[in-house]
Amino acid sequence: MTIYALSSGPGISGVAVIRLSGQDTSKAIQLLTGKELPKPRVATLRKINKINTSELIDEGLILWFPGPESYTGEDMAEIQVHGSKAVVDALHSSLSDIENCRLAEPGEFTKLAFQNGKINLLKAESIADLISSETEIQRQQAIKIMNGKSADQFNFLREKLLKILSHVEAKIDFPEEDLPNNVLDEIKNSSDEVINKIKKILNDQKVGERIREGFKIAIVGPTNAGKSSLMNYLSNRDVAIVSEIAGTTRDVIETHLNINGYPVIISDTAGIRDSKDEIEKKGIKLALQKAEESDLKIVVLHPENLDFKPFLEDSNSENTIVVLNKSDIKLGKPPGIGNYFRFNHLGKNLKDINIIHTSIKEEENLVDLINAIKEKLKNKFISSDDILITRERHRQHLQQCLDHLNNFNQKKEIEDFDKAAEDLRLATRHLGMIVGKVDVEEILGSIFNDFCIGK
Repeated sequence: MTIYALSSGPGISGVAVIRLSGQDTSKAIQLLTGKELPKPRVATLRKINKINTSELIDEGLILWFPGPESYTGEDMAEIQVHGSKAVVDALHSSLSDIENCRLAEPGEFTKLAFQNGKINLLKAESIADLISSETEIQRQQAIKIMNGKSADQFNFLREKLLKILSHVEAKIDFPEEDLPNNVLDEIKNSSDEVINKIKKILNDQKVGERIREGFKIAIVGPTNAGKSSLMNYLSNRDVAIVSEIAGTTRDVIETHLNINGYPVIISDTAGIRDSKDEIEKKGIKLALQKAEESDLKIVVLHPENLDFKPFLEDSNSENTIVVLNKSDIKLGKPPGIGNYFRFNHLGKNLKDINIIHTSIKEEENLVDLINAIKEKLKNKFISSDDILITRERHRQHLQQCLDHLNNFNQKKEIEDFDKAAEDLRLATRHLGMIVGKVDVEEILGSIFNDFCIGK
């Protein structure tokens, strides 16, 4: 079977790239051009015709990549034509008329590359992440994974487990033999080393997932404090409806931003207050849930409503910024009395929380707020150079590997080597699942379906 697809982006463009892969790729190129194959990896100008009528579709470049020295490991070709919808449709139509040729599924080219041993599973995922990257830090992370940073580490740990397993199986198979006295000590030391390394990898504060998916910021607070106005200011557009009517925002509104190169998902939430309205109560419940799930809470208050102590007491300085908005409102009180004074009685865990006095209406001190957000982001991503985990799938397999290794140690201590060996095999399997060293057919669909067609 030979697959084909538009590899460049859809829509009008200067150049469109149609990619082919499979055993009939050479046949397809010859039928389209009426000539012999061009030299491998040399861009060659050819007239491209309809298969059945020989009607000219376009004039473009043909690049021929014979397997196995290609992206997929199979015969491949790329056809570069003018990027109009009509040209692409005509070319696709002609390719569909060729026997054993069909349109590729999302991610199928990369899936073939994995199945043919050209790339490992981590590299396949990083290719998808690179294509979808929107910020510089996302691009850098994807490149690091593509270059084998994570795969080398996981393969190294897997090889150590395989070596331990060989010692354990020798103990099982030759119980009467005089094995070296230090075998058991070596097994213990090696397994402890792997366990400690995995624990260190797992203790990464999920920075890799944050970079890939976006750092979650929830804007929370009472009604009419200016949460939606702040959302619109940060987004530089009208994302949320702003009104003087309390309870205007009832659902969570989200927008994706790039703040200082960091990917951010900001959520505007319903104002938190006592309400008898059932719809508003559901919105408040969602707001509290979003605040709990967020990496950073921006608590927006205003001088006429500072009764937010219970919510703030559940926060901490590391993941909270307090904004005292509407500083342009005149309350007839000297500075330091009322607005400021009440914060001194919120509890000792809040003493280091940033309290920024702003007026979103007058755009006062908003630069200070943005700088505070940037500093929080910088602190959260400070260990990004050591990232090995970028997806929940990786984390789950590592955790299961760790659980089996702990079970292995317990069974080894009572010299139940048969059962200990099984736990060790399962631990090794979970490491293999991360890089694709074992049968991973059950997870391939979910991974490659995230790709665009043509990649």
